[in-house]
Amino acid sequence: MNQRIGYARVSTDDQQLDLQRDALQQAGCGAIYEETASGKNAVRPELRQCQKALRAGDTLVVWRLDRLGRSLPDLVQIVTDLEQHGVQFESLTEKIETGSAAGKLIFHVFAALAEFERGLIRERTQAGLAAARARGRAGGRKPKLDDQQVREIKVLLRDPDIRVAEVARRYGVSRTTLYKHIDIVSPKT
Repeated sequence: MNQRIGYARVSTDDQQLDLQRDALQQAGCGAIYEETASGKNAVRPELRQCQKALRAGDTLVVWRLDRLGRSLPDLVQIVTDLEQHGVQFESLTEKIETGSAAGKLIFHVFAALAEFERGLIRERTQAGLAAARARGRAGGRKPKLDDQQVREIKVLLRDPDIRVAEVARRYGVSRTTLYKHIDIVSPKT
């Protein structure tokens, strides 16, 4: 008996699977594999379990293409593997199903467009970061120690009786952070 099996994924813990779950249930999926994992993460245990559960004649259903693949090559590889095992693929939002030649063609066109869009987003992000740097704004994490704290720590560590670990605890940072910010000649842990 051919099954419709769903796969749903969100990238972060604060995102919800409800929308995808509802759509997959409405599409007739008897089983739905769900996980929270970044699309960039190659290790997706629920996807692996989902693939193991699929049999020839079954259909893997996702809410949207980007929920399945990390990139165009990854998405194409997954769908190709499915096809080699006699499993069809369906994406609800893009209305793509690989059960027909036309569906396969549409899948490849949409996958290419999705990859193109991600490339544009990446380019715009890089351009925005470059523009911000040109205006003197630096991105990234705020430093754990400010200049005043670094000066204070340097004075404290001149005393041979004060240990690096004590200073690190006092300032709420790790010893590694101290070593990065301060040139400590002989580590006193």
